[in-house]
Amino acid sequence: MASINDNYLKLKAGYLFPEIGRRVKQFTEANPSAKVIRMGIGDVTRPLTPTIIKAFHEGVEEMAHFSSFKGYGPEQGYDFLREAIAEYDYKARGANISADDIFISDGSKCDTGNIQEIFGSENIVALGDPVYPVYADTTVMSGKTGDSDETGYFEGIVYMPCTEENGFVPQLPKEKVDLIFLCFPNNPTGAVATASELKIWVDYALENKCIIFFDAAYQAFITDPAIPRTIYEIEGAEKCAIEFRSFSKTAGFTGTRCAFTVIPEGVMAFDKAGNPHKVKLLWNRRHTTKFNGVSYPVQKAAAAIYTPEGKKETDEVIAYYLENAQIMRDRLHEAGYVVFGGINAPYVWIKTKNDMKSWDFFDKLLHDANVVGTPGSGFGPSGEGYFRFSAFADRENVIEAMERIKNLK
Repeated sequence: MASINDNYLKLKAGYLFPEIGRRVKQFTEANPSAKVIRMGIGDVTRPLTPTIIKAFHEGVEEMAHFSSFKGYGPEQGYDFLREAIAEYDYKARGANISADDIFISDGSKCDTGNIQEIFGSENIVALGDPVYPVYADTTVMSGKTGDSDETGYFEGIVYMPCTEENGFVPQLPKEKVDLIFLCFPNNPTGAVATASELKIWVDYALENKCIIFFDAAYQAFITDPAIPRTIYEIEGAEKCAIEFRSFSKTAGFTGTRCAFTVIPEGVMAFDKAGNPHKVKLLWNRRHTTKFNGVSYPVQKAAAAIYTPEGKKETDEVIAYYLENAQIMRDRLHEAGYVVFGGINAPYVWIKTKNDMKSWDFFDKLLHDANVVGTPGSGFGPSGEGYFRFSAFADRENVIEAMERIKNLK
């Protein structure tokens, strides 16, 4: 008799974004003439820039000739991309990260879930609340939790509330934890962490032999030079942190799929006898066993981001989205909402009016204004009463959506 992984049965509700899609589909089928503006899922709308497309085409063309055809590439990624990342994303910021520490993949969503596979089920995971749902769901799937209670919290996960009172930056856990998810700039709240705030976490991890899973997927949206772009700008992080990055929002690769994970040599985990093991070697074993690498043309396109022309173009696209976020902040504030995020981050986080529940606000927004956002409670119980808007929409749609919300009764 075939048996299932019972941990999947603990996930009572469907994944957040498919549920949004289901409700929107149901509404549009019933109202085919409605012009629905989607600002929920963080999908980009600006096309790949000319320099990236040129490199992409060149990579495809190379696949058509015997002299330049590529078959299986290195699972960890081609050296030309790994070396560019190490040079421009890390060494340029004073972080001692080598190309060998970098693993190219098809998405940070995959990596933040798959990384749990190399850590035992006895590990206690801490994560923010609200936070990107993949962290909690994959913790459950990996067998590190009990069942959920009536609030939606899972037994065995240490939830760290991210609230207006603490600036949406979590406090150190009082309980013993082993693995810690941090995401800055934050999804969904748009909060950022200062160097001093990150230093507290690095010191804690070093003292307690914890590992920080640092999701930096939105680092390209940081414009304040005082805010770290990588956790490895913090002394000691190279001994306790794994960083996840993506080209999805940085350069419009949501449909092209390219990302990377950084694991320095000094990050250690321990076996049951207390012996240390390099996490990098374990991940390399998992990565090379279960992944055949990102396609050559995609990696060539990603490397073009690091050219002077590519950087200039991607910076312009990022500036476009940040201007969207500023428009949203201003218009929502004018409409009487308490607004957070949208500065150094592509997400705007608002408090609903009159203590309205997040999903109730979602339905009202969809039905009365034909605008789609993301209910805060979908990111965790502490997100109840809040709502997230994505700045990745087209400018014209952003302005129209804000006008509709302003006129919402």
